[in-house]
Amino acid sequence: MKTLTRSLLTTLFILSAVVTKQAKAQTTYFPPNMGTWETITPQSLGWCDANIDSLYNYLNQKNTKAFIILKDGKIVLEKYFGNFTQDSIWYWASAGKTLTAFTVGLAQQDGLLKLSDASNKYLGTGWSSLSSAREDSIKIWHHLTMTTGLNDAVSDPDCTDPNCLTYKAAAGNRWAYHNAPYTLLDQVIEGATGGNLNVYMAKKFTTNIGMKGLFVKAGYLNVYFSNARTMARFGLLLLNKGKWNGTTIMSDTGYFRQQTNSSQTINPSYGYLTWLSGKSAFMAPGSQIRFPGSLNPDAPNDMYCAWGKNGQYINVVPSQKLVLIRMGNAPGGSGAASMAVGFNNDIWKYINRLPCSSNVTTPTTKALSFFPNPVTAGQSITLSGNKPLAVILCDAIGREIPGQSPLSVSSDSFNIPTNTNPGLYFLRIYSHQGIQSHRLVVE
Repeated sequence: MKTLTRSLLTTLFILSAVVTKQAKAQTTYFPPNMGTWETITPQSLGWCDANIDSLYNYLNQKNTKAFIILKDGKIVLEKYFGNFTQDSIWYWASAGKTLTAFTVGLAQQDGLLKLSDASNKYLGTGWSSLSSAREDSIKIWHHLTMTTGLNDAVSDPDCTDPNCLTYKAAAGNRWAYHNAPYTLLDQVIEGATGGNLNVYMAKKFTTNIGMKGLFVKAGYLNVYFSNARTMARFGLLLLNKGKWNGTTIMSDTGYFRQQTNSSQTINPSYGYLTWLSGKSAFMAPGSQIRFPGSLNPDAPNDMYCAWGKNGQYINVVPSQKLVLIRMGNAPGGSGAASMAVGFNNDIWKYINRLPCSSNVTTPTTKALSFFPNPVTAGQSITLSGNKPLAVILCDAIGREIPGQSPLSVSSDSFNIPTNTNPGLYFLRIYSHQGIQSHRLVVE
């Protein structure tokens, strides 16, 4: 009996040790505000140096300044390029939209606003050129989801003056990536909180989690600047659904769930100013086309992202407990900078090759090209390279031509509409490698 008891106790002790070890391994690490940020080796994840070098070479070729990958909160990869350092400051561009959306959630959590509130409650009446009834119909929720219905085809889509904010569609009926309605959210937050946006953010969370950055006014825009590790800290906060080292910052779990899931049905790959992977379709900035398939087919389906111009990225992958940060200049190529989708997806092709079991091969992309050029109305154009998602016919100043886009694309060709007048046009070609824009002459 004693032997059986000792055996049982030994078994229980071993099981307890295993469970404790697993729990410890799965515990997320949070870096201190000052001091050393803990790291783990790539080798502990089964990643090979040659594959990491291949990733770094690609990032360097694409004008990257900073790149970080966190696993369970710890730094597994951190690389700075050129003269850029750990302390260098860079802009987030539209990646700051996700930061603003998180702050809106905190203001609602504090009872200072509701997403169902009309914007003019905080902006004042007459903030747009719309009629009173139409202006009243625009809620904070519409700003968060890019569905205000305001016209994004104005001469300056960043302009927040009333004369720039004109009617295009009923609020909630049209999705369009439009900077001006987003930027006005900063004024909404300040109107609701009665203070400065940076001060409110510092009080609520940025100071507590060690973020060292600020929103700075740049023309009509409000742009966030920080170092790369500050960007990583915010990514880690998003990974942990608004909790930081035992402190709950975002207690409104419903809001966070809505921010990181489809906020409307028009563009299912968009939450509250946050991009989503793994959805059935997506829309891209500057277009009204709904593309089939995932935003980033080579990335995990549960990934949600903060993305900004020229490849400023925060990628959050809950299933792998990963955070990926990229800062830098435009990656180059024919229009690749215009579509965050393409460059980010290519980075994931390299990340998928990091394990030692992967082949150290460079992902290849066949450049898209077409012929002939010039063409005549009704003529067929042949494509070479990877099949695009869509081809858009634009006028000489880059505007989509109503009723003629997108062009119907077969496996390797498309036709110029028969009613196309002679002149200079542009073909805007969308693919998962980005957006290419080519001059086209119709004779």
